[in-house]
Amino acid sequence: MTTSSNPPNSVTPDQTSGMWGGRFSEATDAFVAEFTASVQFDQRFYKQDIAGSIAHATMLAKVGVLTEAERDDIIEGLSTIRSEIEAGTFEWRIDLEDVHMNIESRLTQRIGITGKKLHTGRSRNDQVATDIRLYLRDEIDDILKLLERLQKGLLGLAAKNVNTIMPGFTHLQTAQPVTFGHHLLAWFEMLVRDSERLQDCRKRVNRLPLGSAALAGTTYPIDRAYTAELLGFDAVCENSLDAVSDRDFAIEFNAAASLIMMHLSRMSEELILWTSAQFKFVNIPDRFCTGSSIMPQKKNPDVPELIRGKSGRVFGDLISLLTLMKGQPLAYNKDNQEDKEPLFDAIDTVRGSLMAFADMIPALVPNIEIMREAALRGFSTATDLADYLVKKGVAFRDAHEIVGKAVALGVAEEKDLSELTLEQLQQFSDLITADVFDKALTLEASVNARDHIGGTSPKQVEAAIARAHTRLEQLYA
Repeated sequence: MTTSSNPPNSVTPDQTSGMWGGRFSEATDAFVAEFTASVQFDQRFYKQDIAGSIAHATMLAKVGVLTEAERDDIIEGLSTIRSEIEAGTFEWRIDLEDVHMNIESRLTQRIGITGKKLHTGRSRNDQVATDIRLYLRDEIDDILKLLERLQKGLLGLAAKNVNTIMPGFTHLQTAQPVTFGHHLLAWFEMLVRDSERLQDCRKRVNRLPLGSAALAGTTYPIDRAYTAELLGFDAVCENSLDAVSDRDFAIEFNAAASLIMMHLSRMSEELILWTSAQFKFVNIPDRFCTGSSIMPQKKNPDVPELIRGKSGRVFGDLISLLTLMKGQPLAYNKDNQEDKEPLFDAIDTVRGSLMAFADMIPALVPNIEIMREAALRGFSTATDLADYLVKKGVAFRDAHEIVGKAVALGVAEEKDLSELTLEQLQQFSDLITADVFDKALTLEASVNARDHIGGTSPKQVEAAIARAHTRLEQLYA
């Protein structure tokens, strides 16, 4: 392996204007160099950048552009640089602009002129597009693992609460009784769709731009299919102009991330309500809460509140990327340097939020009796009484009016329908008989009657949980 005479991390004369400085007659202004640099944030691509360069060098040797010795020198040098970065001894330099030039410059320092051959047949345009796709692919895989862990946590908690009755709401008003397990399965369904969206997004992420060079391809006899195979891509990008310039795959991820955060925010809102003194439906363990600096009685649901707030920044990340791309002509433009931070922020925020939820959900403790008492308030079995009358031949609209009058009596007497006497109910319809209390007006009768796929009966919830476990196995197979 050839070594350079320059000391490590030194600035050589041809680097003062960047590694592209041959056309320029003066060095870049110091402020402009810092303003236009991206290495402060794109250095997190280092693993993907090195992996892409190793694959590129391997391909160049296969087609005869590099010798096997040159390939081996490059791979050894890149592997050493990766170790330096991971050990924290690598010096990142703003004057070298980005992660790509920093690594290539260091490679040239280590192995000499062979390092300069690495960039043959590629451009930073297709290089960065490849790095982003490799990085995002890895992050999607990690986020999917967190989604799976959260989904399993929801199923575990639901399985413990198939018979726990709570009020179901519309307009945040008591509507009908449901089981807590059924409610948790609604959250589960949201997250399943989130997983499916991410997996579908991953298919479009997993296409190789490398080989598109700056915008038009390259004159070298490259083998893009081989490079794609080395890097685990499913296919190559078919058009070089599109490959280097579009970021719709990142926008698609941020859209999927926004939907995940929207779902987590909805769940957070319910947890915040449920933990309040007005609801008292669930307890969140202390480790997920904080107190007040002035009010000693406070236990604040900080994790759900923060996640509810963080949803807004991910929505903003999506709008940033959409706005970034909307006015760009083909092909690559410097604007695209601004694609990384909104993507990174969305990734980091979603990952952290899912991790917090995956830890918190299995630890929730429902207040079963309080939930049941709440379900008894608000005439939650009114629809069941209407259905009871319909089954006895009353038209639904007439039954609706009859029950409405019964509810009005209950409001006046401050009694639930189940607390009214048979005589009181019969003044509205003589079709109401003593069996109404067992068949329609108990919470158990109400939830058990919803005995179909998607219904809230305990039997159906148990069956749904069993199907859900099978679906997860298939989803993450």
